[in-house]
Amino acid sequence: MFGSVTLVIFFIAIIFVVKTIKVVPQQHAWVVERLGKYHATLGPGLNIVVPFIDRIAYKHVLKEIPLDVPPQVCITRDNTQLQVDGILYFQITDPMRASYGSSNYIAAITQLAQTTLRSVIGKMELDKTFEERDHINTAIVSAIDESAENWGVKVLRYEIKDLTPPKEILHAMQAQITAEREKRALIAASEGRKQEQINIATGEREASIAKSEGEKQASINRAQGQAAAILAIAEASAEALRKTAAAIQSPGGADAVSLKVAEQYVAAFSQLAKTNNSIIVPANLGDISTLIASAMQVVKTQQK
Repeated sequence: MFGSVTLVIFFIAIIFVVKTIKVVPQQHAWVVERLGKYHATLGPGLNIVVPFIDRIAYKHVLKEIPLDVPPQVCITRDNTQLQVDGILYFQITDPMRASYGSSNYIAAITQLAQTTLRSVIGKMELDKTFEERDHINTAIVSAIDESAENWGVKVLRYEIKDLTPPKEILHAMQAQITAEREKRALIAASEGRKQEQINIATGEREASIAKSEGEKQASINRAQGQAAAILAIAEASAEALRKTAAAIQSPGGADAVSLKVAEQYVAAFSQLAKTNNSIIVPANLGDISTLIASAMQVVKTQQK
């Protein structure tokens, strides 16, 4: 009998200890109600509660939680249907409000995300929805976070996973993209041809300039060479004339000149006789005789 009572007391003690000691895992929060009323929030670690009076009413995970928002059809500003699929990331910041602020805060967040998404998409045209995903995500987070504060939930971010327009719109967009790419290809090809013509024209112009510069320099060089040659000939002729004049002014110079002239005169007539079948006779034969006589007199004078 005594052993049975001891055993019962032992089991009661174990139950009492189990009901009294609560170990909360890390990144978790447990909400305690005492006699049906909120009493405290248990943090991670060892906690003690009053058995049979306190009870664990709610258990919350404080980690970041991804929530898949079901796909829905939205209508854009230009009356185009668009199926949108997204994912929402949130975190519980106030376990007490998360327990009593809403009967189902996850369903509330999901519905609010869908309605806000339809509202944001309805203000935009189809093309803008693909270009401004960041704007859509930011607008949804701002709208949900304001309401979710009363539920003890912090909405961190919203990401659009997929935007799917109708098949007809997809085909039209694909055709538009193809036409745009062909247009860019044609423009690029024309720009290439234009640049090629510009390069060819520039090369020809530079070659013509270089050629004309070369011809100009060559003409200058030839002119300078001819001028130098003429100057040299003129200087030589002048020097020869100076020496001839000096020789003439010297004693016997005039007679030497007369003799030279007579020799050249006779030599010229002898050459004409060799190259022509006709006999050329001077108009005044006395001139030759006079020249010869003068030449002979000069020779005789020089011999004396």
